[in-house]
Amino acid sequence: MDIQNKVAVITGATGGIGLAMANYLIGKKIRAIGLVDRSDECLDIADSLKNTSGHPNIKPFCGNVCDNDFRKSVFNTLKSEFGPVEICVTAAGILRDGLAVQVEKQSGNIELYSDQQFRQVIEVNLMHPIYWSMETIAGIASKQQQQRIDKWNSHMGIQGVNIMIGSVSSRGNRGQISYASAKSGLRGACTTLNKEGLRHGVLTKIVHPGFVDTPMVDQVDVGYFDKHLKPDIGLGRKIHPQEIAECIGSMIENDPLTGEVWASASFRPFA
Repeated sequence: MDIQNKVAVITGATGGIGLAMANYLIGKKIRAIGLVDRSDECLDIADSLKNTSGHPNIKPFCGNVCDNDFRKSVFNTLKSEFGPVEICVTAAGILRDGLAVQVEKQSGNIELYSDQQFRQVIEVNLMHPIYWSMETIAGIASKQQQQRIDKWNSHMGIQGVNIMIGSVSSRGNRGQISYASAKSGLRGACTTLNKEGLRHGVLTKIVHPGFVDTPMVDQVDVGYFDKHLKPDIGLGRKIHPQEIAECIGSMIENDPLTGEVWASASFRPFA
């Protein structure tokens, strides 16, 4: 699908993959783009991107991506001003790492991973990308209904693309019971939404990055990273956010490129 003149929305847009993706889409002459983040920083970033790029249709939205009313307001606002969202990149995510079962050596006490944190990670890393992707499909389906199109066919061309951000941890990883569960769940959700969304010409794809140089990955202890993780990275370094953005751009623009894409820098120790 051609990116030029499309309407896009990106969650987690104030840094890392989200911000790199915003710059990429603006460079590809996207018609309008919604920048979504919980932080008010998205207001300043939107202004900065407008000033540096000269692009007039960069709209910030500050709120909780897990809030249904907020999500609907973002899509409705973009639709009313520019048309339905055609590209959705759900880059917002959190880490709440910890062992599934923690044994205190001195006391002998045994503690399970917090169920509250588990729910939080699932909501942000699994439910949020699913529902924002479904909202994209719904917007395009609504447009087709108004045009009295019962079912999309290939002659119409791809109408929209959802990109979910998976992880190499979707294969399972020590200390990431909640995060690995969420990212693994995305794989099944992506396949399901792709099958259902194609009725309306919407593709849903997933990219699995390795360790990307982002604030979220920076939460990993430097000593642990250098000793246990870096030796297994084929490139010998963290991936740059813009490299993932370019990968996602290829996924959007190349219709035959479907399913899962591994952008791991040869870091796959869980196979």
